[in-house]
Amino acid sequence: MQMLIADDSEAMRTAIRKTLEEESNINIVGEASTFADTRQKIVDLKPDVLLLDLRLPQKWACAPALVKAQLGTVCTLATSLSNETEAKALAQSYGAATLLDKMTLYTDMVPAIRRCHPDLQNIKGSQRRSQVA
Repeated sequence: MQMLIADDSEAMRTAIRKTLEEESNINIVGEASTFADTRQKIVDLKPDVLLLDLRLPQKWACAPALVKAQLGTVCTLATSLSNETEAKALAQSYGAATLLDKMTLYTDMVPAIRRCHPDLQNIKGSQRRSQVA
């Protein structure tokens, strides 16, 4: 499973990458720090899953429906510092499968990725190291 991490914080991207290193079925194919970079990397890298910080700088200069169209078939997991109503509405307008609160991201992220990507749904924690991506 190919994953793209989009977050403007280098520290956050690094922490997410390190957390997912133990997941042999999840291959981080790229990282982005702006919406423009995210859009280009979706085209170039064709990830299966996108972990998208809703507060990235340089928002796409278009309506949420167009953002959703640009994301295409990528399963999008939105992240925000809080699950306030505005963030939930924005995540939904982008077509995100779910909104993850950054305060609980490290416990909620892998289960959300598994729900998002059918090939990972039946893999248990003890199988992670022995499975080949």
